[in-house]
Amino acid sequence: MSTLLLIRHGQATPFEADTDQLSELGERQAQAVGASLARAGVVPTRVLHGPMVRQRRSAELAAQPGWPAAERLPGLAEYDGDGQMRYLAPLLAQRDPAFATLLQEAEERRELPDRNRSFQKMLERLLDVYLSGELEHPQLESWAAFRGRVRAALKDILGSPGGSTVAVFTSGGVIGLMVASVLDAPDASALKLNWRVKNASITQLTFGSGRVSLDTFNETAHLGEALLSWR
Repeated sequence: MSTLLLIRHGQATPFEADTDQLSELGERQAQAVGASLARAGVVPTRVLHGPMVRQRRSAELAAQPGWPAAERLPGLAEYDGDGQMRYLAPLLAQRDPAFATLLQEAEERRELPDRNRSFQKMLERLLDVYLSGELEHPQLESWAAFRGRVRAALKDILGSPGGSTVAVFTSGGVIGLMVASVLDAPDASALKLNWRVKNASITQLTFGSGRVSLDTFNETAHLGEALLSWR
C-alpha cells in the first residue's frame, strides 16, 4: 500500500495586492510541516506541488535532506479566487441585493481585525453560486473544469508505484474536492471540507490495488496553537 499526504500551503496574503505569496507565518508553518515529517521518519518518494507560488514555496520550505526534487503538477492549482472576485462577484451583486450587501460589508471591513468573518460570509455565498454554475464568465475556469482537472491530478497521483509515499502541496479547495471524491460525496461537500482545511494541515490517505481510503483529515498537531490559521 502507498501513502498520500495532502498538505495545504502555509498562510498566504489574501488581503494584499499580491495574494499568491506566503506570509511570515505561512513560511514558519511550511517549515513546521517538514520538521514534523522528519521527526516521524517520513521520507517521501515523490513530492508534488501546484503551479502557484504559495504552493511551490511551501514545498521548498518543507523539504528535508533525502527528499526527491519536487515536481510541478498544474492540476493542483486552486480554483481562481481572484478571478471570482473580479468577474463573478460584480455579476452576482447586480442580481442579488443580499450578496451586494455582503460584498460591501467585506470591503468596508477589509482593514479591520475581524475582516475574516465578513469576508467568509461573502465568499461562501459566491462559491455556492460558482459551484452551481448559475453564473459563469469566459475568463474564469468553471467548477466543472476545476473538478475535472483535480480528479485527473488525483488519478495521476494514485498511479504512483506501490509502497510510495507522496507528499502533495496544494490548496484547500483541491484537498476538499479530492477528499469528497474519495468518499463519493457530492460536490457541495467539497466546499464544506474546503472551509475546514487549515493552513499547513496534513490529510492522509492510503491507496493501492485500485482502492483509496481516508485515514486522517486536517491534522494540525505539528503546528501547535501559535501557528494555527485558516486564512
